[in-house]
Amino acid sequence: MPMTSIQKTAIEEVISAVISLTGPRGKRQLSAMFMDLVDETEWPQYYELIPEPRCINKIRTGVEKGRYKEPMDVYTDLSLVFWNALFYNEPESQISADAATLKTLLETEWKKKSVLPIPRVSPPSSSPQVVHAKSTENPPTSSARALEPPQPIQASTVSQSSPDLSPPIANNGPALQPTPEIEVDIGGMSPEPDVSPNSGNGVATDRDTESEEIIKHLEGTLPRWPGFGDGGWMDEVSLDRCVEILHIIKSHKDIIGNRLATALEAVPENSSIPYLSYSSPLSFKTIENYTRNKSYPDTKAFDRDMARLFEKARRWHKSSSDAYGKVLHLQRLYQALTSPYPPVGPPYHSSNHFASIAAGPGMTGSSEPMDVSLLNKTPLDEVAYKGWKLRVGDWVHLSNPDDPSRPIVAQVFGCWRSTESSREQQEGLTVCWYFRPEQTFHAITKVFWDGEILKSATVVNQGIEDLIEKVACQFISQHVEGRPRAPFWYPGFPLYVCEAYYNERERLSAKIKVWSTCMPEKIARSAELMPIYPFERTVYPRRLSSPFTKRTGKGGKGPGGIIENAMPITEDGDRETGRKRTRRSEDSANKPIVTGINMATTYSYQPSNPSQPVQLSQRLGPDRSILSAIGGAGSLGSSAQIEKLPLDTSKHFDRDPETNEVLWFGAPPADFARVPKPRHSLAYLHFLATKQQPQGPLSADRMDVDADHAATSEPRSRKRPHIQALPTVTETLKAVFHPTRLPAERSPVAGASALP
Repeated sequence: MPMTSIQKTAIEEVISAVISLTGPRGKRQLSAMFMDLVDETEWPQYYELIPEPRCINKIRTGVEKGRYKEPMDVYTDLSLVFWNALFYNEPESQISADAATLKTLLETEWKKKSVLPIPRVSPPSSSPQVVHAKSTENPPTSSARALEPPQPIQASTVSQSSPDLSPPIANNGPALQPTPEIEVDIGGMSPEPDVSPNSGNGVATDRDTESEEIIKHLEGTLPRWPGFGDGGWMDEVSLDRCVEILHIIKSHKDIIGNRLATALEAVPENSSIPYLSYSSPLSFKTIENYTRNKSYPDTKAFDRDMARLFEKARRWHKSSSDAYGKVLHLQRLYQALTSPYPPVGPPYHSSNHFASIAAGPGMTGSSEPMDVSLLNKTPLDEVAYKGWKLRVGDWVHLSNPDDPSRPIVAQVFGCWRSTESSREQQEGLTVCWYFRPEQTFHAITKVFWDGEILKSATVVNQGIEDLIEKVACQFISQHVEGRPRAPFWYPGFPLYVCEAYYNERERLSAKIKVWSTCMPEKIARSAELMPIYPFERTVYPRRLSSPFTKRTGKGGKGPGGIIENAMPITEDGDRETGRKRTRRSEDSANKPIVTGINMATTYSYQPSNPSQPVQLSQRLGPDRSILSAIGGAGSLGSSAQIEKLPLDTSKHFDRDPETNEVLWFGAPPADFARVPKPRHSLAYLHFLATKQQPQGPLSADRMDVDADHAATSEPRSRKRPHIQALPTVTETLKAVFHPTRLPAERSPVAGASALP
């Protein structure tokens, strides 16, 4: 039935109630993000995923101008605003939380109006939840099946150094194919075959209950972390300065005005968080009261409590959530304020979240080259910071300038102290980055281990203030056998697993054959890289589909993405390019070695004292490497071994100004003169030859002088005629009076009789 004036007034009251709702403290308007439509130029993917975008302002204008005929049409559009937001944004984000709150308020206020019809609770038919659910339920047509990539084929040969680690499949879910092994050397790059996940929505294959009990039992018997040490705390300052720092942390806001300290204030004073380094009650309010009452004996006690609070908040909030990112952002701000070189403020704003670098993993291609030299830096054996002691080989979380909720996973390759006048005595780390799955580009069918990271060739110098916490990473063959021993890892610390290497430039991944080649040279020489406490039996981690498969493959968060129309993998490990790669022969003694010249794919780096900074940059021009010249790695065959020049070697060579690649030659230059280039074209030289040596009848392209000469029967003289010079006056007089002194040919009266 048509909308009446009473119903129109009731709807306007409902819209006003939704718009006027604010946060717990009454300062933030929850509907601010939903008043206008999303900018299509900045967020084109939103309009690809959302069938019918809606905003509150347009709905309110439509009600005022009488464009709606039915009250339920208004309710459907209002609910679509929040259903769209819940579908597009991550469940842990602030926008999703606000959308859920406003949707509940809409239903409540609408039901209060007796003149309005009863609303529906389920999503409308035009919502993305319903539309995309129908698209996944409908079976693909014959044309759609033709576009699907073929399933990868299990390789017949398996490397002995990298065992088959495919997990046993539980009976409660569809089976996954194990990841086939490729014959790839650690220095080379070949595409890694992908495994089709069991579903396209990011659903994981669960571990069996017995495996979970084995892990829980082992971790329950491991030693606990003793807590923060005594070194690396902030310099002694007044407690008034500590109060000022707390006020900055408490009042710090993001670019849209949200106060970030709510994530710290949400951590309860008493909580049952397992594996904490302390058991006494602690909260942000407790530290604030102690500081204002000047109950701390010194600055070190205050600094230690703040470190414990950040440790508690990291364990309290879910990893990679919005609240977790706020905690890490505030921790980096706090460490910047307590450093010898605090940022300028207030106000305190930073486009890179106060990190010491401009861009993180997956984003360095658009930033300036990174300096990995130790110029003006003194190498150190270890660095102490905020109770942590860091050495070469340790694994750490570092502040991510692009997304604080996903800290950078890195391994320490060196420790140093700056000797520059502007940053004197500042300490830092030389680290090698490892990429998360959402920071890589891969096929939609790619699957990852739970907690998997991929090794990269990016080596960076970062300030010690970027340190978040220590973590650990195991090679997959160790991870399925047990957990690292102390002090490499303690229960409660983040633990990652690595199986493959990722080439950021080529967007390819390859399995790692020898884990020690990925380690710093000092650690690789040790007898055992990371000893473990063994399980009772082999326990496999879960298999997760690509993070970008959620919400039709375009809802993932990260600088990476899906490689569209990726070529399928052949059984030999190559993408289908018309070539077949031969199997690795049993006799590997005569392996051809191809030395690569691309510095960006350097596999390991041990810092030294170079005389000049080494710049890591992307290729600027076409690929002119040796591999490209011979037709790619596939043309070498499976018996080829590809080695990359280490950074310490490549820095001594000149580089191509166009491609930034090392200029490499197989032999010294030959000792002979270079043949000059021709000055004239062959057509012009042919014309000259025809002109000088005429043959046959008169041609149309000859010159007139040639035609005159060709008409005569006398042959052309090949030499210029000798021109006789006339005798001078003196010679003529002498010939007259002394005819014998002048040769006959120079005598003007030659042939005449001599005078008496």
